[in-house]
Amino acid sequence: MKYVGIETQQRRNNTKSLLLLSLFPLILAGATYLFCLFVSFCVLSNNGYVSDDFESVVFALGREYFLNAIPFVIGAVVLWFVIAYVSNTSMIRSATNARPLERRENPRVYNMVENLCMSQGMAMPKINVVDDPSLNAFASGIDKKSYTVTLTTGITERLDDAELEAVIAHELSHIRNRDVRLMIVSIIFVGIFAILAEIILQVMLSARYSRGSSRDKGGTILVALVALVIVGICYFFTMLMRFAVSRKREFMADAGSAAMTRDPLALASALRKISGDPGLQNTGRDDVAQLFIFHGVKGGTFNRLFATHPPIEERIRVLERF
Repeated sequence: MKYVGIETQQRRNNTKSLLLLSLFPLILAGATYLFCLFVSFCVLSNNGYVSDDFESVVFALGREYFLNAIPFVIGAVVLWFVIAYVSNTSMIRSATNARPLERRENPRVYNMVENLCMSQGMAMPKINVVDDPSLNAFASGIDKKSYTVTLTTGITERLDDAELEAVIAHELSHIRNRDVRLMIVSIIFVGIFAILAEIILQVMLSARYSRGSSRDKGGTILVALVALVIVGICYFFTMLMRFAVSRKREFMADAGSAAMTRDPLALASALRKISGDPGLQNTGRDDVAQLFIFHGVKGGTFNRLFATHPPIEERIRVLERF
């Protein structure tokens, strides 16, 4: 079998991930078009329109609605994307209660990060710490100014030097491979569908308890219900794509750690310890939790479709064969 270097794997993985992410706006546009078709059907039916070319008229009116609506949809998405993209760092820090770590507080950790960065020719990221006795870590940020490696106090105290260095190298690999930026983009797109679903539910509840006629309320609820179904389907597929991107990148970061430290068994040992007490479950944000070095999902094969990380046993097995 032909050998494929880690840099080639990174390029291939980035290409595949970008292709996956390109489907997000296409899905959004498709959902908007389907909804416009349904609205045009309702409008024509309510007005008693009857014709042999009813279907073609529905599509023509639906296209007109779509062309009128899509600029507003794109504008709203771009606005939300910019706000979320810029504020993601503060949001992650707030969700995890992370704080900056200075060299004088923990020179051991600071020196490990610095030495690994120097060995790879990387700019030094910020270092944050979460005051939590459990074992976990993650990388975040969108550019050199915001790239951050965050560690729990538990992981810095309970792992030996080789294991902790391997974990830090794993997170630095996420930054080097631009995983964190890509994952934040995918999180934002998934969040768009989640917010749309919440808005539609509020519309349905408002219509249910409004003072309008039964026919008007029923029509509004029906339109909102169809919109909710469309958004739900889109949300389901975008979640699957987001998780596929995340799982691929965990293997790459593990390989990057092994290449940096030349000690894959150290990361395997660290992962065993981390899986026993990963903690950070009180963030209340599953989208943030997917950034963690370990984020387990209980359940069978179906639940694993929604896992942000590959099974820990599989990651350890790959590292032991590295």
